[in-house]
Amino acid sequence: MSSRVLLISFLLCSSAYAGGLMGTAGSDARVEPMYLVDMPTAGILHNGMVGMSVHFYENSGVLVSLEAGAFNRLSFGLSYGGTNVIGNGAVKWNKLPGIDIRVRAIDETQGFPAVTFGFDSQGKSEYLGEYSRYLYKSPGFFVAASKYFNVLGYLGIHGGVNYSLENGDGNKNINFYVGADKTIGPDISVVAEYNFGVNDNYPNGYPNRLASPGPGFVNAGVKWSLGSGFTLEFDYKNIMDLKKSGSLRTVRIEYVQTM
Repeated sequence: MSSRVLLISFLLCSSAYAGGLMGTAGSDARVEPMYLVDMPTAGILHNGMVGMSVHFYENSGVLVSLEAGAFNRLSFGLSYGGTNVIGNGAVKWNKLPGIDIRVRAIDETQGFPAVTFGFDSQGKSEYLGEYSRYLYKSPGFFVAASKYFNVLGYLGIHGGVNYSLENGDGNKNINFYVGADKTIGPDISVVAEYNFGVNDNYPNGYPNRLASPGPGFVNAGVKWSLGSGFTLEFDYKNIMDLKKSGSLRTVRIEYVQTM
């Protein structure tokens, strides 16, 4: 597989359907966001919806994800990518494709949030083979809750509990995260999350020694629905540099359509 194959796959998928839905950002969005920045919300793709995203990150990293909805309460997806995809030198592919499975247990009501159970094995940023983990661990098994309020558009409050299987550092703690997204007009949303990182023992970015878990990661982003099912997203990760590993800037392009 090469960067050319990834690019052609994305273009073919996005051109196969010219209409599509509005994206996942802004008050006119008709699709639930499935992630804050890295961590999952209670959002799913409903029956008949399919999606694709391409995530660009540091070290010429590219991650392609495919997602589909079934039965209005189940969505599933696959993802694969690597670093040094764009540029010279050998590509460093991820060890395995990522798997994402979600089941909506409770739909949102006026007085109660939506609740989704799931499993997501796709970590973020570079895969560190010597430590059997991604730089940012995958959520693994998770339970996420999401509730929206009418506040000058929409304000979403999200929270979750997760257990990552990337525990080669000896840290098998259950992790927690919280976040919010806020619409700004019909096409734009801002999003922020705090991943407590109690399951992450590594300081200084690339792990070079064991350390105490936490204090976590503060991530934020801006999402812009471009129409015809496309959403463009800019994220700024580890903003407060709590892990003393430096901040990262990433870009994601998302496309959702109905079959």
